[in-house]
Amino acid sequence: MEDVKLEFPSLPQCKEDAEEWTYPMRREMQEILPGLFLGPYSSAMKSKLPILQKHGITHIICIRQNIEANFIKPNFQQLFRYLVLDIADNPVENIIRFFPMTKEFIDESLQSGGKVLVHGNAGISRSAAFVIAYIMETFGMKYRDAFAYVQERRFCINPNAGFVHQLQEYEAIYLAKLTIQMMSPLQIERSLSVHSGSTGEHTETH
Repeated sequence: MEDVKLEFPSLPQCKEDAEEWTYPMRREMQEILPGLFLGPYSSAMKSKLPILQKHGITHIICIRQNIEANFIKPNFQQLFRYLVLDIADNPVENIIRFFPMTKEFIDESLQSGGKVLVHGNAGISRSAAFVIAYIMETFGMKYRDAFAYVQERRFCINPNAGFVHQLQEYEAIYLAKLTIQMMSPLQIERSLSVHSGSTGEHTETH
């Protein structure tokens, strides 16, 4: 089977003038990639509208479980495009199923020249996991490297153990998905026939 070479863009390098991390910064949002911000709900509250507008935010991914909906909410639906995800910060919560939807939402906002904020409640576990997944799939990175990249910019991130496990599993999933997207129908057919137990036929050909 021909090897399918996956091409990924290169990751933007760390800004030299990155400020020293201080505790109050966990209550603000940070720019992780150009146009992609990660932060806590406190960075998306009604009082923070001037800051969101100053940074040019156009899209917001709001991650909360239904019991949080009365205090974590999309406050500016007339101003920004929202994607609201109902996810608990719980190790058994399946988050992989939401990755394609969030990637599409982030890509659309960036391609249209917009900027997107991803927030949960604290900006530490759920929202960080989604930003890490986005960076993994966009730049072809392993979980460990994507985690380190995000942590350089928002030091307090700490996805729960179940999310970390799913992000590690996602390495193989997104690579397989991208590989199949790049393969021709003929290549897919060949690789399927190789796996379906047609090994005996090749023994005489050596």
